[in-house]
Amino acid sequence: MSPSIPDPSPELLRRAAAVRRAATALSQLNDDARRQALHAMADALEAEADRIVAANQEDLEAAATDGLAPALVARLKLDAAKLAGAIAGVRQVADLSDPIGRRQLHTELDQGLVLERVSVPLGVVGVIFEARPDAVMQIAALAIRSGNGAILKGGREASRSCQAILNALQRGLANSAVSPDVLDLLTTRQESLALLKLDGLVDLIIPRGSNALVRFIQDNTRIPVLGHADGICHLYVDAAADPAQALRVAMDSKTQYPAACNAMETLLVHEAIAPTFLPQAIDTFAAAGVELRGDPAACRFGITLEATEDDWRTEYSDLVLSVKLVPDLEAALEHIRQYGSRHTDAICTTDPVAADRFLAAVDSAGVYLNCSTRFADGFRYGFGAEVGISTQTLPPRGPVGLEGLVTYRYRLRGDGHIASDYSSGMRHFLHHPLPL
Repeated sequence: MSPSIPDPSPELLRRAAAVRRAATALSQLNDDARRQALHAMADALEAEADRIVAANQEDLEAAATDGLAPALVARLKLDAAKLAGAIAGVRQVADLSDPIGRRQLHTELDQGLVLERVSVPLGVVGVIFEARPDAVMQIAALAIRSGNGAILKGGREASRSCQAILNALQRGLANSAVSPDVLDLLTTRQESLALLKLDGLVDLIIPRGSNALVRFIQDNTRIPVLGHADGICHLYVDAAADPAQALRVAMDSKTQYPAACNAMETLLVHEAIAPTFLPQAIDTFAAAGVELRGDPAACRFGITLEATEDDWRTEYSDLVLSVKLVPDLEAALEHIRQYGSRHTDAICTTDPVAADRFLAAVDSAGVYLNCSTRFADGFRYGFGAEVGISTQTLPPRGPVGLEGLVTYRYRLRGDGHIASDYSSGMRHFLHHPLPL
């Protein structure tokens, strides 16, 4: 049974309203002020690094006691090196070009009547994520750089880490022109459910989790939802693939960070290349500790565990991989259509016709040729960081960085112009394009 959605408490309404006010003030600040705020946040994170790592260690110890799944433990861990990388990411976001105030359209409707469309912040975003404490830094940096407030809810497994990070971020903001109230952290399940009723105070909700989580939120809020659902990513090894290159790409896609949502979960192999490719692939994956589950055709090459129907639909987030042989490219495309999550899918081939067909036919946010699915990441795309990866077809799609956190506004400047002059035929539109 789905939990009932409680009304926001007076305290939560007060805090959300404070985020809203701070976000409104933030949206009026210039580029330099927002950049300086991010550098102040990074300075505070560096100053509090030992405290943050210690809080994370407490979370890890509690996770071990509670028997948390290995995939979640991998996401939860925030050691000194990972924290330093996240802080560097905050500074990198500060150095990105300003997403606010970009003129996208500029038209002279008539003499003295000029229309422009410019990018503006969304307002306040609510982000619900699992045991990823580094996400707090990513989201906060992107939100403030794009002029938005943020209400965050991490998994309870990361509660100590998230609170320590938020404390540092707010201390940093206190040394800037941005109010610390622009960021808020929800700490209870009741608060995260009540977030869904904060329409009027929150402009967008971004859930980072399972399909079930995304669907639940979509079904229980009037706030727009940017869905980041399962990452069931495929790699198809075509008949014309370079076997050595394909194996290298496959290994990276699965083992470089198996807990990530962009890790490969199903390997599709053209039956013509299977005798050349699959035996070595099986040995290489086994040496890396990967458990393989194959269809009957793949099992004939030495895979000992047979895949079930559920395996094709499963995001393992672990060193487990499903393997299936297909007779041709079209069969691979059909499998991806049936079981994929429209996240990231790749093909390895030297055949340009097969490559073009795959790139055009797969309806995923990321479709790759001869490279790892692990490139589906805002940092690797040059976005600095990401608030999530959207698998929906409406934009923004794929890794959502700064440009996904702004909308636009039409501004029209006139000199006493009235619509009735045009409807009566007294005046006529020019619709003359002007330089951006």
